[in-house]
Amino acid sequence: MEPSPNGTFELRRSQRKRVGMILAGVLFLATIFGIVVLVALLVDVILTAAPWLDAQFVRSFPSRTPGEAGVWSALMGTLWLMGLTALISVPLGVASAVYLEEYAQDGWFLRLIRVNIANLAGVPSVVYGILGLALFVRFVSLGSSLLAGALTLSLLILPIIIISTQEALRSVPSGVRESAYALGATRWQVIQSHVLPMAAPGIMTGVILALSRAIGETAPLILVGALTFVSFVPQGALDQFTALPIQIFNWAARPQDEFRALAAAAIVVLMVLLFTMNLTAILLRNYFEERRAGS
Repeated sequence: MEPSPNGTFELRRSQRKRVGMILAGVLFLATIFGIVVLVALLVDVILTAAPWLDAQFVRSFPSRTPGEAGVWSALMGTLWLMGLTALISVPLGVASAVYLEEYAQDGWFLRLIRVNIANLAGVPSVVYGILGLALFVRFVSLGSSLLAGALTLSLLILPIIIISTQEALRSVPSGVRESAYALGATRWQVIQSHVLPMAAPGIMTGVILALSRAIGETAPLILVGALTFVSFVPQGALDQFTALPIQIFNWAARPQDEFRALAAAAIVVLMVLLFTMNLTAILLRNYFEERRAGS
């Protein structure tokens, strides 16, 4: 392209190349800086937590004595919470995305819904906590129960699941649908036997991201009334509970150095749980990808 006559809006080729190299260098340094800070934080947490990490710490209940404190009730509460959240949010989110992509008629109302879902994905989690407090804890009278916390976290991650599932459904070639329709399949048969299996890897990716966000949330759980000191394991969805983020918040706020070390140990347990959950979801995603490639 020839430069403009006045040279105001067009950089020369060498200038563009130099600017591009400078920007690439700045972005590379920013990335390296972020990685170094993250690694330093992880190393510091692990070194602080190492003396406290053992089977007794995992199997013990919280205590006012640092040497006897553990995360068993918080760990079980987190597992309960993530299980209920996944059972509520994943089917509802996938079903909503399937309806919006495969059944809803295009128009201004559908575009309005999509814009609002995208906006909801960026709402701060504390707002969902306030909504959960007003709707589930007080209006529905669920109290400070596991179910109230799971419903609140489900509202938090539903937009992420819906958006990622919509993108996964859009990635399925239209020829797959048209070929199935040509053979006489109904719309639901096409979705069930072709579209969803092919979109499963993308859907699993969205579920991984959504649950990874939910497992570390503290503000919504504080607002719905999650307890900071629990010496029992929940037995049902309507029981009171605590979770690892709440326990970490409680210990980190205490002035004693021992409790801050316990908070670091709980952070390591939370990271291991998050890694295990993500690894399981990634293996499932790879399984669906292999099935899609084989078919």
